[in-house]
Amino acid sequence: MNTPLKDVAPEKRGRKQSKEVRRLQLIEATIDSLARRGYAETTMADVADGAGLSRGIVNFHFESKEKLLVATLQHMYDEYSAHWRSACNRAGDDPARQMAALVAADFDRAVCNRRKLAAWCAFWGEAKSRPTYQALCGARDAAYQNLFVELCRALKEDGAYGFDAQAMALALSAMLEGLWLRLMMGTEDVTRESALVAANEFLAAVFPRHYVRGAGVPEGKAIRIA
Repeated sequence: MNTPLKDVAPEKRGRKQSKEVRRLQLIEATIDSLARRGYAETTMADVADGAGLSRGIVNFHFESKEKLLVATLQHMYDEYSAHWRSACNRAGDDPARQMAALVAADFDRAVCNRRKLAAWCAFWGEAKSRPTYQALCGARDAAYQNLFVELCRALKEDGAYGFDAQAMALALSAMLEGLWLRLMMGTEDVTRESALVAANEFLAAVFPRHYVRGAGVPEGKAIRIA
């Protein structure tokens, strides 16, 4: 007897969903292993054990450690990109609110936690010698940096600041990366909360007509930042 077509589609969807769930399990286990063991010491066996799956399942989905690591880096960049884009969209059309939202998003626990920071550090340590990583990171970093340049240019024009927009965008992104590195190192004097305070101090110092801190009443269009 022939299987009704209406029963085939759900079955195929179920298999596809199951495959995606397995891939995500393995990617999350890879992030865990990178955070605990580092890049060189992470093996396919470690990932399989961490995911609670057989080593054959890892080989079926990714074939090699390199393909698994590329997929993991892709996943982390996609997650980070979706996070900052969502924050920017929620801020509306005001460049000052968009900039503040981007900075705050960088220290949100969803993307900024010890586990993920350690995994990022592991990948960054390998990027220089791996063209695939450089290409993957470069395209996404360019979009993020270009947005910072656009926002710095808009705030400069609106506030009549004297800085160079491109140089200031580079300084801002370097400051954020530096705070992430401090968090990666696990120094006691830097937490997500104190890092965000430091980043907001930077915004208030560079864009004084757009951001204020402390108990004073904001003037004009200035935004109070935490």
